[in-house]
Order: sequence, then C-alpha cells, then structure tokens
Amino acid sequence: PLFRSIDGALGDCIYFHSFKNPGLRVDLVEDLRRLNTMSVQSVNTGMMILGGGLIKHHICNANLMRNGADFSVYVNTAQEFDGSDSGARPDEAVSWGKIKTSAKPVKVYGEASIIFPLLVAETFARERQDEGKKEEAGAASK
Repeated sequence: PLFRSIDGALGDCIYFHSFKNPGLRVDLVEDLRRLNTMSVQSVNTGMMILGGGLIKHHICNANLMRNGADFSVYVNTAQEFDGSDSGARPDEAVSWGKIKTSAKPVKVYGEASIIFPLLVAETFARERQDEGKKEEAGAASK
C-alpha cells in the first residue's frame, strides 16, 4: 500500500475536484490505522523516507509503536540545525525508539528525485552482478 498524508496544496486540489466529480473520499484516520496496524503486526519493518516533514513523522511514529524499525534510510536535503523533523538525523529517531538500536540507519543528504533512482539502479546492478557470478561459478564447476 501507498500512504500519503494530505498537505495544503493537495487538499485544495481534492476540494476543487470534488465539485465536478463528487464521491472522492480520502480517509486519513483509516490510513493511519492501517499504517500503524501494519507496522505493529510486521515481523520486520524498514523505512525508506524520501523527503521529510509530515510523512516522515507518521512513518517513524508507526514504527515507534512496534519498538522501532529494523532498517532505515532517509534521503533529503534538510539540515539538523533548525530543529525540523525533516532535518533530524537517524540517531534522534533511535533515541525515541522509532529505529531499533540494533539497526544501522543511514541518512543521505541529497535531492531525493536524483538520489533514489541511483539507489534503485545500484540495487538492481548488484543483484545482476551476483547472478552473473553464480552463473560463472556454475560454468567453472562443469
């Protein structure tokens, strides 16, 4: 599932859309219930947070309710000095119990729309490289 909290601009768009196309409903409470329930009932959880703010807050809090996420990666341009939630480093989330102390969280300082595709590409490249090594090992043993 994809969960999305409503910010002001998106909320305005939904409001105006509802005049021409009545019937669209966004249930934020149900989304929060589902997110928190999924987190609490999961054996392991990981957080890949692109950006920050309200979304980061909800995802981290859902993991707080299960004694912390097992894996965590933050990707954003926010800095810690202004005290914003977006700029908070993973060690702050560990101190609250939002990330487990046994986790090895990472914060990548960069624009998410640039960094995330590179992370995904690297993941697939490593998987493909590992498959190639297995094929070579299999061919060498014959």
